[in-house]
Amino acid sequence: MTKYNLKSLKLPVLTGAGLKAFTAAVENPVSRVFLIDTLLENGGIPILRKLILNEEPTFFPLVKPESGAHEKAGRFEPGAQPKDFPYRTARDYTEAYKQGTLSPVEAAEKVLAAIEASEHEGTPLRTFIAIYRDDVIAQAKASAERYKNHKTLGLLDGVPVAIKDEIDMLPYPTTVGTRFLGKSPALEDSTVAARLRAAGALLVGKTNMHEIGINPNGCNANFGSIRNPYDTNCDTGGSSSGSAAAVAAGLVPIAIGADGGGSIRIPASMCGVVGLKPTFARISEKGAAPLCWSVAHLGPLAASVEDAALAYSIIAGPDEHEPNTLEQPEVTLTDWQKPGLKGVRLGIYKEWFEHASPEVVKAGYAMLEQYKKLGAQVIEIEIPELNEMRVAHAVTILAEMALCMRDHAEHEKEHALAVRLSLVLGRLFTAMDYINAQRMRTRALAIFANVFKQVDVILTPGTALAAQPVPAGGYEVGWSDLGVDTEMMRFVFPGNLTGLPGITFPVGYDSRGLPIGMQAIGRHWEENLLLRVAYNAEQVVQRVTPKRYYRVF
Repeated sequence: MTKYNLKSLKLPVLTGAGLKAFTAAVENPVSRVFLIDTLLENGGIPILRKLILNEEPTFFPLVKPESGAHEKAGRFEPGAQPKDFPYRTARDYTEAYKQGTLSPVEAAEKVLAAIEASEHEGTPLRTFIAIYRDDVIAQAKASAERYKNHKTLGLLDGVPVAIKDEIDMLPYPTTVGTRFLGKSPALEDSTVAARLRAAGALLVGKTNMHEIGINPNGCNANFGSIRNPYDTNCDTGGSSSGSAAAVAAGLVPIAIGADGGGSIRIPASMCGVVGLKPTFARISEKGAAPLCWSVAHLGPLAASVEDAALAYSIIAGPDEHEPNTLEQPEVTLTDWQKPGLKGVRLGIYKEWFEHASPEVVKAGYAMLEQYKKLGAQVIEIEIPELNEMRVAHAVTILAEMALCMRDHAEHEKEHALAVRLSLVLGRLFTAMDYINAQRMRTRALAIFANVFKQVDVILTPGTALAAQPVPAGGYEVGWSDLGVDTEMMRFVFPGNLTGLPGITFPVGYDSRGLPIGMQAIGRHWEENLLLRVAYNAEQVVQRVTPKRYYRVF
């Protein structure tokens, strides 16, 4: 029997003067000598260093599709809207445009007004870093003209979409949440932004994020930390924090995020929306900040599974400008909206599934019972060496981020304190640590390939905890809480290390009214099955909008 080896951590929360003093100590070459062992031990690095691995390293989790694995996709087909669904969806916008009850220009004005209200009515949500009003209105006018002439560009024409500010989009700079990057506008759209623009999407602005995306929370000392619309005293999760909060608050039905270590799925879970991290290289990274090359993914966050599927269908697919994307199979949405799960084998690693708060576990098991009623078969599985995978992922992402930021060493002190702490740890790793992590990646790919011979989908909680209160003083200067970070990342890291697709979706609310999410992990290139699993959950889970919700129309 496999020994489950992930553990919860009980470490002090650092903020304010304590965080400042500890950061200064680890950045000082003299005092750091006395702290190195503790830092590496907390990160689990000795585990990786003792591990005997014979596998060759895998530097990118590129998995070639089986020949004939997918039929040709065909055009996107909408699903059934759940009864009493409280959010406005892309379909709501386009139907209103077609019926003449709303124009894209009116929608743009209402969205801009709602975003403005979210900053001035009560605690600012800080969902956006930048919005250029004139550009938004110009796009809306062009969309209105297309509707007038019956020459629309598709199901996303005139629909408000936001993009995380680590992804290039004209005419904005790309700050990656820092004080020093993005001093000039991007020279061209990223592939993702270009595809959305070509589909007629109303690109309303750049969303706020955790600085350089290095921690799984919504802290940003430069642009203001992002607040959770369900409770502004609680964290949003990160790093695609603004994207998740903007969707949850009703400001936009769709936003684009980036995910190197759960950065789409964690905030989606904590803000009660849908977040899809596709297979590695399914969506082009061209025009995204080069933060963590081998674990980075782009994907949609949306109020509904249908909108996640729609956005995915537009932005996924090969890109001649990024070689990693060229060997993928046809993007397919076959049966994504098929009711029921008859014949689908859902895998549960019980010890992992239950390594969460009681309320999260209860909601997860309640969803499992619903899936059984829908015809799914639930199978208990085991996944060995999860902790070794966790450490391998941590070494990989932090080393890659530290190297990326080395080009901006002159700005090192301009980072927030918690960001500086993480970058110090990334610089402590050796070449042997990194290579061993990639050997562990090879083993992880083999482990999950074996598991997927037994099941079609693996289910876990989205996060081990629902959104937690931000520590006192954290919104002003940031915070470091490795204990909570570990709880939030417990279920997401395998998807980044192995490139497996994952989707997080709401399955309930805790006693405080904060969202609880579930994650479904699938085989490479089988995003359509994950969407189907999430879609069937959406049909039976009663969604509740947050306290800070803006009904645009």
